[in-house]
Amino acid sequence: MLLRVNNLRCGYGSLEVVRGVSLHVCAGEIVGLLGANGAGKSSLLKSIVGLLPPWQGEIAVNGRPTRGLPPWSSVSRSMVLVPEGRQIFAEMTVRENLLIGGYHNPDRAMDIDIILEQFPRLGERLHQLGGTLSGGEQQMLALGRALMARPKLLLLDEPSMGLAPLLVKEVFGEIRKMRDRGVTVLLVEQNAIATLQIADRAYVMETGEIVMEGEADDLLRNPEVKRAYLGKGYKEVWE
Repeated sequence: MLLRVNNLRCGYGSLEVVRGVSLHVCAGEIVGLLGANGAGKSSLLKSIVGLLPPWQGEIAVNGRPTRGLPPWSSVSRSMVLVPEGRQIFAEMTVRENLLIGGYHNPDRAMDIDIILEQFPRLGERLHQLGGTLSGGEQQMLALGRALMARPKLLLLDEPSMGLAPLLVKEVFGEIRKMRDRGVTVLLVEQNAIATLQIADRAYVMETGEIVMEGEADDLLRNPEVKRAYLGKGYKEVWE
């Protein structure tokens, strides 16, 4: 088991936003974490990488507890977070952004070529400032920068945010390719349609708690999930 979260509670000040969450991610999976805005999904990711200290519970990566470890050590544990909003360095070029992502990677110069093969559009804009890229290109850059660290576990927070439907499909296609290349993915999303199309399993969060979990195909057919997250005609919209 690559990631295990057991009875995790965390929050801000006296406000508890994650309430006893337990989940796991096995190597080679794409696992979705679905829920509306404010459900606690992003806070859960922040706690997993050490940005938000847990009040209670346990987080283990590759069987090793992470409590008390600094956030930067997550990279040494082969775990990388792509935060909500992409957070690229707008005043740096695409190449500089990629190099920063591979700061601890001794082969980062060579790995840039691999990333540019996966994201050809970045190669066309290699010396362009990150802030001048389109939203879709910035998301590709954020993904490429994360991959420069050679993660085994990639945590993605709302990669579809602000993207047009065609770009969402392209980005999620790239996420599927990452899994095929050996990267395990925990994908936090409000876009249940796109997530369940590529995930192996998924969890649903509401008000800080896991309220449903299962195989992605089963959740796609679940009437309650359809009613709450998918709506009528979802297959036609995505396909």
